[in-house]
Amino acid sequence: MERLKDHFATKIESSVKEVKDFIAEHGDEVIGEIKVSQLYGGMRGMTALITETSKLDPAEGIRFRGYSIPELQEKLPKYPGGDQPLPEGIFYLMLFNELPDDDIVRRVSNNWARRAIIPPHVFKVIDALPSHAHPMTQFIIGIAALRTESEFQKAYNSGIPKSEYWDPTYEDAMNLIARLPRLAAYIYRRKYHNNEHIEPDSKLDWAGNFAHMLGFDNEEFKELLRLYMTIHVDHEGGNVSAHAVHLVGSALSDPYLAFQAGMSGLAGPLHGLANQEVIRWTFAMRDELGGGLPSKEQIANYCRKTLNEGKVIPGFGHAVLRKTDPRYTAQREFALKHMPHDDLFLIISRVYEVVPEILQSTGKIKNPWPNVDAHSGQLLMHYGLTDYDFYTVLFGVSRALGTLSSLIWDRALGFPIERPGSTTTELLKEKFAK
Repeated sequence: MERLKDHFATKIESSVKEVKDFIAEHGDEVIGEIKVSQLYGGMRGMTALITETSKLDPAEGIRFRGYSIPELQEKLPKYPGGDQPLPEGIFYLMLFNELPDDDIVRRVSNNWARRAIIPPHVFKVIDALPSHAHPMTQFIIGIAALRTESEFQKAYNSGIPKSEYWDPTYEDAMNLIARLPRLAAYIYRRKYHNNEHIEPDSKLDWAGNFAHMLGFDNEEFKELLRLYMTIHVDHEGGNVSAHAVHLVGSALSDPYLAFQAGMSGLAGPLHGLANQEVIRWTFAMRDELGGGLPSKEQIANYCRKTLNEGKVIPGFGHAVLRKTDPRYTAQREFALKHMPHDDLFLIISRVYEVVPEILQSTGKIKNPWPNVDAHSGQLLMHYGLTDYDFYTVLFGVSRALGTLSSLIWDRALGFPIERPGSTTTELLKEKFAK
C-alpha cells in the first residue's frame, strides 16, 4: 500500500471501536424531536446523519474538523510564495483528522498527479455531446464514463469482505479527485475555446494545475482557485450534493455513481447553480439601471422590485447560517486585497450594504446575510473566466474533496444503507385527530 493509505488504515480499527462503544452506551437516547412542519419542509434542521468531516453552526459558520476558515487560512500549508491554503491540505485534514505539514501536502499532490491520467474513451464520450450542452451535463456524463475504472466495482464482484470495502473506495475516491480537474478543463476548453486543450503540468499543485489547464497562468488566479477549491469542499452532510453522495453510496454504489448523483443535485438552481444566478441577476440589474456603478438607492429600489415580483435576490439567505457566510468573507478579503477598485466588486459591495436591511424589513427572512454564492462569480469574472455557466463545475470539482473523504469513512465504519421511514398526510390527520 502507499504511505497515505497505510496511515489511513491505522485509524480504522480505533474509529470503528469508538463508534460501536458510543452506540452501545447511548444508542437509545433521543437527541431531538421532529415537527410535522419539518416533514413537509424538506426535513429542514433534522439531525439525521453522521458526517465527521465538517459541521455548519448557525452562528459560527462552517468548521472543518473543528477548524474555522480563518484558522485554516493560517494553519494549512500554502504554495511557495502564496497566501492561500492548498486544497490538498484540507482534504488531508478531513480524511485523517490531522493538520498536515508541507511534506504531507506535497505527498498528496504527487499522489494525485500520478493518478490523473484519463482514459481516451472518456474524452470521446464528451465529444459525442453537442457543444451547447450545459457544462454540468457534460461533467456528470464524464464522471459516468470514468466509472469503467472503478476499483470498488471490481473488488465487490470478486467477493471482497465488508471489512475491506474502504480500500477500493479509497482508490476510487483518490482517482476521481485526481482526474476531475482534467475532465473539467477539457469541458471548458471544448465549449468555450474551440477544443484547444492544454496539457497538464505535473510540477504544479492540484488547483494550480487546474488553473493552468483552464488557460489561466496568472499567479493571482491560481491563488484564487486555491481559495475557491478550499472553501467549497464541504458543508456538513445535509446539503443536497453531500447527502446524495452519502445516500447513493450507502447502497454500495461505487464512488463514481455516488459522486455523479451528488453532482446532479449540485446542478440545481437552489444549490450549486446559484453562483451563476447571482452574476446573471447582477448584470440584469446593472443593465436596467443604465450601466456603470449604480447608487445604493438605485440598488435598493431594484432589490425591492425583485421581491415585489415574487422573485428572490440570489446569493442571500441560507438554510442553516444566521450570519454572513465566512466563505463570503474570505472571498471579500481576497477582493479587497487584489481588486478593490474593480467595477463589479464595487457593485457586489453595495448590494451587500443594502440587501440585508431590505430582507429584514420583510419580516419573513431568517437569514438576510450573503452566502458563498454572492461573491464567487465576481472574483472569477475579474480574471477573465466570464463563462458563468461553467461556475458550478468549479464548485463540483471542489465538493469532491469533502464528499468523497466522507464516503471513504462511511465504508470504513461500515455504515448501513440509508432508509428513513415516511408517512402520509392521511395517516398524520388520523393520528392528530385521536
